[in-house]
Amino acid sequence: MARTGKQRDTSVIPCTFRSLVLLFSLLVLLPACSGSVDESKSKPPVPVKVGVSMRKTIPVQLRIIGSVEALSTVSIKSQVNGMLEKVHFREGEDVSRGALLFSIDSRPFEAALRQAKAALSRDIAQEKFARDQARRYGDLLKEGIVTQDQYEQLRTNADALSESVRAGRAIVDNAAVMLGYCFIRSPIDGRTGNLMVQQGNLVKANDVPILVTINQINPIYVTFSVPEKELAEINKHMAAGDLKVEALIPSDTGPAEQGIISFLDNMVDPTTGTIKIKGTFANRQRRLWPGQFVNVVLTLASIPNAVIVPAHAVQTGQDGLFVFVVKPDRTVEFRPVVTGVTYYNDTVIEKGLNDGETVVTDGQLQLSPGTRVTFGSENVKDKGTVQ
Repeated sequence: MARTGKQRDTSVIPCTFRSLVLLFSLLVLLPACSGSVDESKSKPPVPVKVGVSMRKTIPVQLRIIGSVEALSTVSIKSQVNGMLEKVHFREGEDVSRGALLFSIDSRPFEAALRQAKAALSRDIAQEKFARDQARRYGDLLKEGIVTQDQYEQLRTNADALSESVRAGRAIVDNAAVMLGYCFIRSPIDGRTGNLMVQQGNLVKANDVPILVTINQINPIYVTFSVPEKELAEINKHMAAGDLKVEALIPSDTGPAEQGIISFLDNMVDPTTGTIKIKGTFANRQRRLWPGQFVNVVLTLASIPNAVIVPAHAVQTGQDGLFVFVVKPDRTVEFRPVVTGVTYYNDTVIEKGLNDGETVVTDGQLQLSPGTRVTFGSENVKDKGTVQ
């Protein structure tokens, strides 16, 4: 019996020891786990910038680089030979249609005109005398005093002199025209360019260099090209009325110049797949200048009540585009979105976001789903962007 009791005591000791070891291990691990949870809860929030989605009517626009062209360009040349006697304008000066630009020595042409007029007067006198003589011979023919041949000869001579008078009048008219070419006038309203031939030089008819170039800049053209896929939409709007276009001048803080589409080319360029378009601008303040490059904005349509967010809120991930949405507890949520057009600094969200939701616009690299964030509400603008 004593032996049996001894064995029972030795079997209880190991069990008690194992229980104590297990309890001690739990006590050691429990503070470690608790510290991990506390550490997660005490992690500071990530500072970010945010914006608020909102509904707004957004225009559908094409943005292209265009070039400014003069509405009309005229190269002035002389149409007669002679000495350039006087220049009646300053380089770069505005001139009106009909304004005198150049005077060429007119003395030879004035003499030619006087000579042509004198010859015409002579022919008129001769033609009058021949007519009177033919009339007298006609009366004598009726009385049988002169022959028919004599009368016909005088009548033919009178007709020939009549044609000489007509030719003389044409010579006078031509001499007057040549004299008029000595005074070169502006054919358009515009601005003169660089004067290529100075006063005192001899000029020749239709010779080079040209005397001066005049550009009409009020109004003025802006020329640009758009992809052929936009042609149907452009034709639809042009058929409905004037299609408006804007021109933004680089490095100019002023408002955009307003114009309308006035020309659509009759074919698509097969090498580039684009079509040439011209817009006409009033250019009253002369902010547009021939040869200048401008940013053209062509508005085709508008999207009413579109949900928009600041463009910086949209990020690109492995599965496509997404935004971080800030929930009421100030933790972020990963939200896939489908975007539409971008208008200035706003992007249209076609799917995945409602208006009034707060999205992160800066600081996304530090975020993951569930991350707590902080931002200053006092910096939120009406548009919803935090500066």
